[in-house]
Amino acid sequence: MSDNELQILEGVAGEPGAQPVASVIVLHGLGADGNDFVPIAQAFDLSAIGPVRFVFPTAPVRPVTLNGGYAMRAWFDIFPPSPDPSQPRREDEPGLRASQRQVQALIDREVARGVPAQRIVLMGFSQGCAMTLLTGLRAPQRLAGLVALSGYLPLPGTTAAERSAANAQVPVFLAHGEDDEIVVLPRGEAARDTLQALGHAVDWHTYPMGHSVCPEEVADINRWLLRVLAAAA
Repeated sequence: MSDNELQILEGVAGEPGAQPVASVIVLHGLGADGNDFVPIAQAFDLSAIGPVRFVFPTAPVRPVTLNGGYAMRAWFDIFPPSPDPSQPRREDEPGLRASQRQVQALIDREVARGVPAQRIVLMGFSQGCAMTLLTGLRAPQRLAGLVALSGYLPLPGTTAAERSAANAQVPVFLAHGEDDEIVVLPRGEAARDTLQALGHAVDWHTYPMGHSVCPEEVADINRWLLRVLAAAA
């Protein structure tokens, strides 16, 4: 498999011996890979739910404009912010749409493997957060929930028209570092406000950290996963 193709790592957090009753698809951030969130997944205790499969896709390699065109693992290109703050941010819509199709294909793959869509959680950090919100809100099948960490809502102007009726009530865990220097807190708050205005149930959390994940956050996600997966049983 070449660097320009989606790669999938799974089982490293403990591929269940029995048929999984749920799946969690975890999308990494810019420049990372599928290994990045393995330790986080290993810290979860979802035994009360039953066997859970974790899937860790790795994004393709592509040039990233914000980083001087340097090629790295990225779900989509990122452009420098406009010098005029009143102007909307330029977004790589073709790249976003291409990765949306890839992530949706991973959801479809889990369904084909015997896990109902309503027992699948999408989880992502930073760029992976953007892909989680972009794909999860538009997924035609009802999902168990979306975990969106330290990121933002991409293509916000299309969300209302494109979101699926199936996921109009999907639970969303949205979290951000209060001192995030990469994706600043107001971008996370804007995502929260947009989703709430559209009627989505958002479980909003902030933590005293930068662009990272902290133990308190992991514990909060664990409790949330137990709740939404139990509700989807």
